[in-house]
Amino acid sequence: MACTIPLSLSSSSSSFLLSHTTIFRFRSPRHLSTSSSRRRLSVSVSASSSSSLQALIFDCDGVILESEHLHRQAYNEAFAHFNVRCSSSASQPLNWDLHFYDQLQNQIGGGKPKMRWYFKEHGWPSSTIFEKPPEDDEGRAKIIDTLQDWKTERYKEIMKSGTVEPRPGVLRLMDEAKAAGKRLAVCSAATKSSVILCLENLIGIERFQGLDCFLAGDDVKQKKPDPSIYLTASKKLGIPEKDCLVVEDSVIGLQAATKAGMSCVITYTSSTADQDFKDAIAIYPDLSNIRLKDLELLLQNAVIAN
Repeated sequence: MACTIPLSLSSSSSSFLLSHTTIFRFRSPRHLSTSSSRRRLSVSVSASSSSSLQALIFDCDGVILESEHLHRQAYNEAFAHFNVRCSSSASQPLNWDLHFYDQLQNQIGGGKPKMRWYFKEHGWPSSTIFEKPPEDDEGRAKIIDTLQDWKTERYKEIMKSGTVEPRPGVLRLMDEAKAAGKRLAVCSAATKSSVILCLENLIGIERFQGLDCFLAGDDVKQKKPDPSIYLTASKKLGIPEKDCLVVEDSVIGLQAATKAGMSCVITYTSSTADQDFKDAIAIYPDLSNIRLKDLELLLQNAVIAN
């Protein structure tokens, strides 16, 4: 039996009925008199006339690439390679199934923290690294480091294999934005080497080099949901926050964008479908049917609504 034990979360993606639906959310002022309503509307419309989509900013993991299943594949191959078993009675190496990993990655960030949490909860494993489960901190650090290093190299091999494709609509939308003279950026919380690997292999060298701004987790002191990465992008692009539109897949990214004063659309994944996206101006299952003109109109309407 594989050593897989589910986390105690009570959400189900089947309850999130958005597979073929776009939801638009606009916030309007309340409790205004007729005259004040007219004044407010006049100000908003005037603001919208001078505000337009000037920069399109993409997150990477989950937006350009639905990467979590690739990370899970690499972890499971590492567990099999080193014959990682959480109990002497386990008949097979450790294997994280899809449902479990979706919950794990939404609770714990980073590969090493994921493994450390799991082994603390379910017992430190035997493996070809150590015949018996390590009992001291040094041995436990070694097994985690060894597994993570092997997993990282395997993930790189998968990314370079030519079998991984970007999410639907991403490349077309990037090309439309560049052709229309919009600024284009990628802002990811992942490490720079990881994001470069992804972009070079998924969007291609030419698109990557054509980005007007590229920021990774290494470039800012605070990670999402802190808005630092998007505020930095705004400065580098020379575009006001209100004229930037962010594409994210998670509530953490959404919070980072809105705290930076930017509007945000969500293109969710199976891992994030149950999250609360109430502050997004639109929610999509993917970008396959979304054109640049749709996003321009969304941003204009969001300005009017606010």
